[in-house]
Amino acid sequence: MRHNKKFNHLSRKKGHRDSMLANMTVSLILHKKITTTVAKAKALRIYAEPIINRAKKDDTASRRQVFRYLQSKQAVSELFNNIAQKIADRPGGYTRILKLGNRLGDNAKTCFIELVDYNEALLDANKQAPAKKTTRRSRRKATAKAEEAPKAEEAAATKAEEAPKAEEAPKAE
Repeated sequence: MRHNKKFNHLSRKKGHRDSMLANMTVSLILHKKITTTVAKAKALRIYAEPIINRAKKDDTASRRQVFRYLQSKQAVSELFNNIAQKIADRPGGYTRILKLGNRLGDNAKTCFIELVDYNEALLDANKQAPAKKTTRRSRRKATAKAEEAPKAEEAAATKAEEAPKAEEAPKAE
């Protein structure tokens, strides 16, 4: 039975899977964006987000715990020095997965996985675009306009009837 066995094994044994996810996490921290398959990206998100979350508390114990997973001094220093400052106020959700399509060779679903606060294109777009004013749509306004339309047609019809009468009156004089 598979009770509480939810994570994806990615067709690898535990040692291979752990080292692959650690290497992918190091690449994600150093490059801020990597391209991979959707299955690996979902597994990477589960692996990397708790590690990134530990960087909020910058002390020796946290650095040692993160280094135990990553085994890269450069990635640990990048994580604690630069990334931790950007994610300090974020409660979670440090990564974003953007699907790309299928790979040509084996038709695998591919995607980008990136750190949320480092996508300059989206950050610039959010700063430049003003917040749209939302409008509420209610059914009353729609029914009120529908009721006004027949009234307007009736008013136009009565004006059309009055116009010939006005023309006939001067001819009689």
